Amino acid sequence: MPSRIRLQRHGKKNQPFYHIVVADGRAPRDGRFIEKLGTYNPMTNPATIVLDVDKAAEWLKNGAQPSDTCRRILSYKGVLLKRHLQIGVEKGAISQEQADVKFNEWLQAKEAKIANVKSEADNKMRTVKKERLEAEKKFNEAKANAVAAKRKAAAEAEAAAKAEAQAAEAEAPAAEEAPAAE
Repeated sequence: MPSRIRLQRHGKKNQPFYHIVVADGRAPRDGRFIEKLGTYNPMTNPATIVLDVDKAAEWLKNGAQPSDTCRRILSYKGVLLKRHLQIGVEKGAISQEQADVKFNEWLQAKEAKIANVKSEADNKMRTVKKERLEAEKKFNEAKANAVAAKRKAAAEAEAAAKAEAQAAEAEAPAAEEAPAAE
């Protein structure tokens, strides 16, 4: 029974969410599985991966073959490095303590890198929101100025019309009175 470490798709349409499972190679993609190792959510930035590293390393030791995507995920989380170091321990090339120290150093560097990516994404999102808000404010000011100019022009036109009407009313009685005075 060839075991495979692969993804099992869950989630809605256009919103994938995966379980990382160990399954028989002949089982369907979303069918029966032997053991669930973790989850993978590609919709977040960076992708959220929750994985039991020790179980995954044990399954690799027992001969489970990861799919291409799972191989990348396992590499990203350090499972392949841990397995590599464990082989070195079994052969006697390094001690278990040295392997643990190397793995922990790599893990800390990786976590710092991920935290940096998250903070950059957050900063970028904040600047984009700030730029959108400033652009909206400028647009609203321009629109308010245009409305104010239009109202001012309408008020001036109305005042000019009133002035013409008053001038016409003043001339009309004067014209009627002038012939009567003769």
